[in-house]
Amino acid sequence: MYTIELEAEELQMVRSALGCYLQAFGHNEADLVKATRALLAKLPEQIETKAG
Repeated sequence: MYTIELEAEELQMVRSALGCYLQAFGHNEADLVKATRALLAKLPEQIETKAG
């Protein structure tokens, strides 16, 4: 298992990138869709950054 630390903006970028990746698949890539959805489910929801 690996652990990485992401800033809120980085987390948002990863979620967005995986969402775009997910939208690129068609019906022939069901295994990739399933794996991508599982990975997205592991990520925390967007966390609001604290101002100054």
